[in-house]
Amino acid sequence: MSDAIDLLLNTSLWASVLRIATPLIFGVLGALLCERSGVLNLGIEGIMTMGAMSGWLVVYMGAPLLVGLIFAALCGAMMGLLHAILTVPLGLSQHVSGLGITLFASALAYYLYRLLVEVGDLPPTIEAFKPLDFPVLSEFPVLGPILFSQALPTYLALTAVAVMAYVLARTPLGLAIRMTGENPHAVEAQGLNPIRIRTGAVVVGSALMAVGGAFLTTTAFNSFFPDMVQGRGWICIALVVFAGWRPGKALIGAMLFAFFDAYQLRLQTTVEGVPYQLFLMAPYVLSIVALVLVARRAEVPAALMAPYRRGER
Repeated sequence: MSDAIDLLLNTSLWASVLRIATPLIFGVLGALLCERSGVLNLGIEGIMTMGAMSGWLVVYMGAPLLVGLIFAALCGAMMGLLHAILTVPLGLSQHVSGLGITLFASALAYYLYRLLVEVGDLPPTIEAFKPLDFPVLSEFPVLGPILFSQALPTYLALTAVAVMAYVLARTPLGLAIRMTGENPHAVEAQGLNPIRIRTGAVVVGSALMAVGGAFLTTTAFNSFFPDMVQGRGWICIALVVFAGWRPGKALIGAMLFAFFDAYQLRLQTTVEGVPYQLFLMAPYVLSIVALVLVARRAEVPAALMAPYRRGER
């Protein structure tokens, strides 16, 4: 028991929590933006997989790491555009379209990887993002090793939280997105186009999801392999509900799940006599419990998953 408590005082644990949370932050922000506009995007798992593969691939072919993130975002935006076309102007089922995008994007990523990359006994690797060096700030007690020992994508994720929170709460664009998710006909009455707003939100949100996937191959690991997303997309969908569709709470939710995950990894090496499967399932069980506790109070966007047709009410 004392070893388990000592782990909580270890700064390396909290530094790893921030790293593990990074792809979740990108993913949950992307899903949140889509749902704020009224579109459920269940294609997130496939979009993150496509982002992981495409971002890694262009770096493997010689591009800089930052270009890899940008290319992943573009690929995610293309998948988001496909989902938006099917669900917004055509009004098809968002559930069916999203699951179709997940299957299509995942299969396409695997196919392109096997087609373009020669795989031997060991998977090919790249030089991944390294932690940035902050000579003075990293020496601060406690916070220094946690906040100032991260790679560039982690700081981009934290910046994205602040930007999205500001845009949604303080700008006319954010108001238009939020109102489109609540009452698109009221938005139409103000002379705005809800179809364009929803399409743009899904495209940008999907780009963020793909960057979350690219983090896995360009920072957390240095290679691509099938199933590396490992359900993170579905966790992000749940975290949106946990967050009440608010970016700040989304950050808290991502950090909470990452803490459960990082803590169970360390407990496996300190606690004996407990099957490791119990540790593996702990983050998901605890996340479900947290979700159940807050879901009843969550205010769902009124027009979420409701098809919009111009002129109809």
